[in-house]
Amino acid sequence: MLKHGGNLRDAARMFSRPLSDWLDLSTGINPHFYPAPMLAPNAWHRLPEYSDDLINAAQNFYGAQRMLAVAGSQAAIQALPRLRSLSRVVVSAPSYAEHAYQWRQAGHTVSETRYQDLHNAVANADVVVLCNPNNPTGEVIVPAQLLLWADQLAQRGGWLIVDEAFADTLPDISVAAHTQREGLIVLRSVGKFFGLAGIRLGFVAACDSLLERLANFLGPWTISGPAQQIALAALSDTRWQQDQRLLLQHEGERLRCLLMQQNWHSSGTDLFQWISDQHLQQQSEALCHFMAERGIWLRWFEAGVHRPHGVRFGLPANEAGWQRLQLACAEWTSQI
Repeated sequence: MLKHGGNLRDAARMFSRPLSDWLDLSTGINPHFYPAPMLAPNAWHRLPEYSDDLINAAQNFYGAQRMLAVAGSQAAIQALPRLRSLSRVVVSAPSYAEHAYQWRQAGHTVSETRYQDLHNAVANADVVVLCNPNNPTGEVIVPAQLLLWADQLAQRGGWLIVDEAFADTLPDISVAAHTQREGLIVLRSVGKFFGLAGIRLGFVAACDSLLERLANFLGPWTISGPAQQIALAALSDTRWQQDQRLLLQHEGERLRCLLMQQNWHSSGTDLFQWISDQHLQQQSEALCHFMAERGIWLRWFEAGVHRPHGVRFGLPANEAGWQRLQLACAEWTSQI
């Protein structure tokens, strides 16, 4: 399997530091997670039936006409390549690595293209996959451009898959409202903005026929009853959502400024910041190791085709974490 952020047990083993003594900034998950409500007494007993209330809440929150709940957007990322005959697939790079990996695992011909060069790749692809905003760089493609590509691909039976896992703080960039058209597929996740990665729940917005095929492929009872109840509360709590967007806007800017104080030019979203190797004097891996020795776990991205080395920083959960990160960054800067 591919390596991902959040692998804190690996860090604890490698650096012989107990789990409780780590500041985990290796994911882009909101550290201020939604407070789970009290569960119904039978939540663990009954089979998790399909919930119209959950789907309606998701469609209202994401602005989509039709959605399917899945066990994390990862479930759809793995399933969608199995619903097509062998195709020419273009995946933006750098990106969430599971996209290219899963399409290759299913036997498709996969090429990776720099985010800014995607417009040149659409003409020769059957499927184009990208994150918007991009993970890990935070780059954004405007909805009008995405819809144009979706129409071009649909004319020859192709797909445009837009992973909007980090779009909850930037709702204006979403194309979920347009997914009734053929060939446009949008993935959403409650793990990032709501900080509920542990309940493994995401949604797919697409046309009716594709959602039906995907549901049949995934089978029944894919979302646990407790996950459905927690997500329904989170998706319906507009006051919490508004407060979190303001808080994350403030903390995202604080992180960007903290990194800028070290002369590190970053890009990203309100949930994470990304620094490429060229802005770290080709020392991104050394920086991650330095931070890990001090109990701060970052996400290092190894270079590949169209992918530079780089580091992604998530948000600390509290003031002690912010101070710990700032001191470690200043220590790094003082020694180079």
